[in-house]
Amino acid sequence: MDYKDLDAWKESMKLVQLVYELTQVFPNEEKFGLVSQLRRASVSIPSNIAEGQSRNSNKEYKRFVEIALGSSLELETQLIIASRLKLIKSDHQVFEQTESVKKIIHGLIRFLKKNS
Repeated sequence: MDYKDLDAWKESMKLVQLVYELTQVFPNEEKFGLVSQLRRASVSIPSNIAEGQSRNSNKEYKRFVEIALGSSLELETQLIIASRLKLIKSDHQVFEQTESVKKIIHGLIRFLKKNS
């Protein structure tokens, strides 16, 4: 299966788009701070899913998917910080999308553990 067919990749790409749209309205002083961190973490998720699929074993693939999961948790933490700083609302849809991506990635990790 091509990585672009995976729900984990598709949903994390939606998350990247949400993060970029969301951070366009952040204050300029956050451009090299929180904006950069949020964007980097979000881009890391689908990137690691894609790179992992090119590996020669499910064990290696699983490691990259675990890194993607770590990036999703990093992103979630940064979103909470942005919310506490009143840069975004705590009920913004990006939180729901992040949670969805985390659940899908957990499922992919379980699948890869069973098949390694």
